[in-house]
Amino acid sequence: MSTPDTSGIRPAEPAQAPRKRRRRDEADATAFARLMRCNPGVALVAGLVARASIGLACAAAAERCGPFAHEQLPAPVPSPYPSAMERAKSINQAIRSRRYSILFFGDSLTEGWDAAVWERSLASRGALNAGVSGDRTDNLLWRLQNGNLAGLPPQAVVLLIGTNDLAYGRSPALTADGIRAALEALRQRFPEASILLLGLLPREESPTAPLRVATIKVNRLIRDCADGQHVFYADIGDVLLDGNGQLSAAISPDALHFTACGYALLASRLDPELDRLLRPAR
Repeated sequence: MSTPDTSGIRPAEPAQAPRKRRRRDEADATAFARLMRCNPGVALVAGLVARASIGLACAAAAERCGPFAHEQLPAPVPSPYPSAMERAKSINQAIRSRRYSILFFGDSLTEGWDAAVWERSLASRGALNAGVSGDRTDNLLWRLQNGNLAGLPPQAVVLLIGTNDLAYGRSPALTADGIRAALEALRQRFPEASILLLGLLPREESPTAPLRVATIKVNRLIRDCADGQHVFYADIGDVLLDGNGQLSAAISPDALHFTACGYALLASRLDPELDRLLRPAR
């Protein structure tokens, strides 16, 4: 296989930044400890204010993009499928059982990731497959509010969601707002984690098919949600297409889900970005 093209992936944070942030955090912790010894009451108030400020800062970071639609965002709701609810419960149990380096949230495209490719590319990095078949953004947001974020903070989160919103008849703008809401929930819960936002993957055989065009519109909106510090954007789906922009049956027999070959191609683009996100500070 040829060397993967990573030109569509925004670079991860420079190595110097984590070191500077760690030194700043250590200095803040020392100052807070001194304040606790001198005036515990003032320290407690200061701590609560600081925590609230972090939450507001995270929300502000998520809101660097959008809102995009002129219609109300659907409220978070559980999936109507019993199998999906059982899957959500199993994710709740898994995330409480141990600390994962990566949480990978998504729909059937994530849940159905080829097992051999997952083992080689993601399980080896300590990733949890938190995909649930059939999920739209409102179903994922319900999961994030009901136990799927109840574990220890990961080092990184991967987010791939939204294609089912389009199939459900939602506009690209409303779909992008749903993705934005999921980003905001992740940033508020895990403010120190790096989040890799993946662009929607191509669907339908032809590049001019309605749902293919809609995914491109969504990606043009959500790419601006990346801030280059905590949220990074990668549009890796073009690796699945031939020279004419066609999605072949060898890659996606139903023009939506992918074969082992398709997932291997995705991994060739995803692996370098995960390496950058998980690279330890020097």
